[in-house]
Amino acid sequence: MGNQMNRFVRSCALACFIAFAAAAPAEAQSIDRSHRGDLLQPALGAELWMSSDSEKTGVVKLTGRALWSFEGPANYQGFDVERAWFSPEGQRAREQTRAYLDVAGAVAGIWNWSAKVGTNGSTVLGSASIRASDWSKELFVEREIVETPRGVDEGIYYTLVGASADLVSGSRDTLSAMGSVQKFTGRNARLQLRGTYVHVLKPSLGLSIQLRSRYFHSTVPGEFDYYSPRNFIQLTPVVQMRRFDGAGWMYLIALGYGTQRATGTRWQAARLADLRLESPRSSRRLQTFAELQFSNNSLLGAAANYSYVVARLGLTASL
Repeated sequence: MGNQMNRFVRSCALACFIAFAAAAPAEAQSIDRSHRGDLLQPALGAELWMSSDSEKTGVVKLTGRALWSFEGPANYQGFDVERAWFSPEGQRAREQTRAYLDVAGAVAGIWNWSAKVGTNGSTVLGSASIRASDWSKELFVEREIVETPRGVDEGIYYTLVGASADLVSGSRDTLSAMGSVQKFTGRNARLQLRGTYVHVLKPSLGLSIQLRSRYFHSTVPGEFDYYSPRNFIQLTPVVQMRRFDGAGWMYLIALGYGTQRATGTRWQAARLADLRLESPRSSRRLQTFAELQFSNNSLLGAAANYSYVVARLGLTASL
């Protein structure tokens, strides 16, 4: 069963990566070649990812982007080079260099796709997705290393394949669901279900209340040193405000407090906070974002006294 699951997830991931990567040249061929020179707009950018948890695990990823075509956050083609430092549980930093093909585009104005596919010299890494332009449905795949001592030293990776869709969508109420399979190096596979109900209280303020739920089941719990109980469930009520100013800048703040439980433990508090700032998505000259997230749940741990913080910054500008 484990080998069959492994082959299935790898086949799905490989198919998605190939499909998304192939879409870039196919889309490029559809452009009128006589105007190609006018449409290409090169750009440079940089992104910084930093995470830290209460078990003294720190991760820093610094990425440089070189795009030969940039028409905004949903349409670009180029390369990324990333330098990553992993310091699991306060130990010495392990370093990796990754290189990616980074492309995104649209299909008939109905679907948006993106693919960031590369390698660290040992295996394929990256992510890819295709979603409806109204965000009502999405297919996605992701592959990354597990940020634990054994993960970075022994090469333990996960491949995540999933889909999400809006089950109910109205002017003020949305119910969405997501299902995925997260296959780890070894025998363990994590089967996940997520559900989110959103009710907009005041559209003019972008104010909503949400109920976010999550469940996962590990087929081989505790196989390595990442957090993998047999079963895990989380229910988190959230209050969120998402607003746009007159220039198109987006501001978001979300706060949540709920409960969670894993096999062998009692119910514990679940907490989250999210702050985001994004430049206008309509801009084809400059894109920037900043994000700060806090939770007491991650791939590395989950408990009332556990904390996990992620900060992200990014800037891409046309030349």
